[in-house]
Amino acid sequence: MKFIGIIPARYASTRFPGKPLAQMDGKPMIQRVYEQVKEVLDAVWVATDDARIEAAVKAFGGNVVMTSTEHRSGTDRCHEAYTLVGTGYDVIINIQGDEPFIQPAQIESLKSCFDNDSIDIATLVKPFQGNDSFEALSNVNSPKVVLNKNQEALYFSRSIIPYLRGKEQQEWIASHTYYKHIGLYAYRADALAAITRLPQSPLEIAESLEQLRWLENGFKIKVGITQQETIGIDTPEDMEKALQFLRNR
Repeated sequence: MKFIGIIPARYASTRFPGKPLAQMDGKPMIQRVYEQVKEVLDAVWVATDDARIEAAVKAFGGNVVMTSTEHRSGTDRCHEAYTLVGTGYDVIINIQGDEPFIQPAQIESLKSCFDNDSIDIATLVKPFQGNDSFEALSNVNSPKVVLNKNQEALYFSRSIIPYLRGKEQQEWIASHTYYKHIGLYAYRADALAAITRLPQSPLEIAESLEQLRWLENGFKIKVGITQQETIGIDTPEDMEKALQFLRNR
């Protein structure tokens, strides 16, 4: 089975313009993401709509493809990129361009979901730990996931799910296994084509989570569980924390 990784990268981020090119100890963030995953995939491409990002990727020797400025989501951009760079791959992995500490083992975990021929879409989650704060659990920028017994996603939410009736909020993490969504997706090629044709759904619009569109339309999402932490960078403040983490490793 052949796997291609596609890293959607926009310049015009609302909270952090130019984020993919932000320097992390001498390398742009997009290069750090690329280098973290390239050894465990058959091919890696950056999909962008900005000439500055295109030039930066070419400068470090990476593969890059220019895509439309009109895409609503990274998944839509992935699909266009896949159609442009060649379709000789079985599974497309959508890798967030703002996760410079993504681990190759996490990519391998996602790939292993497709050992089952019935799986069309997969993603990753990480359990919250006992020393995580209630503030971390309630962070709306960290979507939560509930699973069924087959380790498939039942729902994703920015709210805390499930609500633990009869328990003090500070006891919730110790009383139940909560899962934090890691923003990695993998799709078989036909599933990727199908979900990008779907109109936005009410739950997707309500939560601003594109994966809810897939669930609302009957697609199953297999969930791999990782114990490895990632650090997503949404703001310049997040970047400061990430740089500190990088220097302390």
